[in-house]
Amino acid sequence: MTEITHRRIASQSGLRMHVAEAGEGPLVLLLHGFPECWYSWRHQLTALADAGFHAVAPDQRGYARTGGPADVGQYSILHLVGDVVGLIEALGGGRAVVVGHDWGAPVAWHTAQLRPDKVRGVVGLSVPHRPRSSKPPVEAMRRMFGDGFYMVRFQEPDVPEAELDRDRAATFRRLMYGASGDSSGAAAGWIAPEGGGLLDAIPEPEKLPAWLSEDDIATYVAEYADSGFTGPINWYRNLDRNWELTTAWHRAQISPPALYVAGDRDTVAVGAMHAVETMADFVPNLRRTVWLPGCGHWTQQERPAEVNDALIDFLRDL
Repeated sequence: MTEITHRRIASQSGLRMHVAEAGEGPLVLLLHGFPECWYSWRHQLTALADAGFHAVAPDQRGYARTGGPADVGQYSILHLVGDVVGLIEALGGGRAVVVGHDWGAPVAWHTAQLRPDKVRGVVGLSVPHRPRSSKPPVEAMRRMFGDGFYMVRFQEPDVPEAELDRDRAATFRRLMYGASGDSSGAAAGWIAPEGGGLLDAIPEPEKLPAWLSEDDIATYVAEYADSGFTGPINWYRNLDRNWELTTAWHRAQISPPALYVAGDRDTVAVGAMHAVETMADFVPNLRRTVWLPGCGHWTQQERPAEVNDALIDFLRDL
């Protein structure tokens, strides 16, 4: 079986990043989302390596073994894209295929949009490309979903991470199960009840689904031992700032070849159906959209075989 190895790389963005990697060949960067780390790509690292690719999954800025700066302003989309471009350079230069899930998907889409010269292809899992909106996003989400919506609550200092860090094993169990295709959907939207916290809206599962074990939960807890949730939540605290910083790319197209994969029980993808259906207007080289029946939000962990097949087919066609 192909071995996954680990090392730290000094990205040209100035951040020393932990990466997990496997294989040799054309570079494929795997960008995780919230609340995850390199481990969410464990099934893809070996499959891509066996298919002849150099698969690299970093812990992104603020996460797990990479960690990050204390300054909230250092978690903008320009910093995140800079980390990806810096990794591409540190891993030999040239171009890479960037694959992103959840928050990693906007990083992948923006990397392809801002630096198409560094991107051979781009893949988004769960989160489609959304063109820049006409107004800042946080107030729009507050009006639409209320103050309890998790992205709005994450704007508060200190309180969100204190809740999620209190019992990390329970946090991962609730978040991972609650957004999966195996849940009842009762936690859809991640909206905290009035006077309560986010986790109050997401019950503890009676048992974990087949794709997620207690050992997996323990691994996530161990990976977060030193860094906690502050860095990951800082990404959300830059939502309005990202809107300001990307003015020059308002409704700009994404030119590299693209693939989109999502589960039909993923509330993120289903809730963004208009963006999915019109994505080719802004991603004109969108090769394929793949829907995975019964799959929830954790695409590459819930349906590793199907995701691996879609990725390898896309990579071989480039």
